[in-house]
Amino acid sequence: MADDDLKPISDGDIVTPPATTQFQPAEPLKTAGVEFESASTDTGTLAGAGASKTDAAKQAIRDTTGKVGQQATEKLRLYADDGKARAGSALDQLSQLLIDAAGQVDEKLGAQYGQYARSAADQVQGFADTVKNKDVDDLLEDARSFVRASPGVAIGAAAALGFVVARLFQSGLDDRA
Repeated sequence: MADDDLKPISDGDIVTPPATTQFQPAEPLKTAGVEFESASTDTGTLAGAGASKTDAAKQAIRDTTGKVGQQATEKLRLYADDGKARAGSALDQLSQLLIDAAGQVDEKLGAQYGQYARSAADQVQGFADTVKNKDVDDLLEDARSFVRASPGVAIGAAAALGFVVARLFQSGLDDRA
């Protein structure tokens, strides 16, 4: 063994290429579809490449978010249309129930009270027709304008509706038990 083989590496043994040297990938990598960015001594080029990747990533995120938001909006619109149809049907049934009850009220309490039930049935039927004939956006705008015009009545109606819905769910759960 020669003495040169056992000496530690010194700074003079390491050769660094000049800073202007461009990286050239080997031939198999060039044709394999692998992209390499050439490093330049100008730091603006490197920052520009990083910034363009960042901008592209941000744009991809915006595009994906926009698509997801659009899909969610479409799904909500479908649910709202379905709910509108169900509400219209339920209001029709309630109106019919009030009309049927009006005959019994006539017999037991008198025609005047039966007329109240018919009047209530007409109001419910008119509301059902409004719900069925208007678009969801129109219904939401009507609700907003109603709440702006009379917030106290809106809060009271919401509380009453919440009470009725809670009672309906509770009675449905009691029937199952």
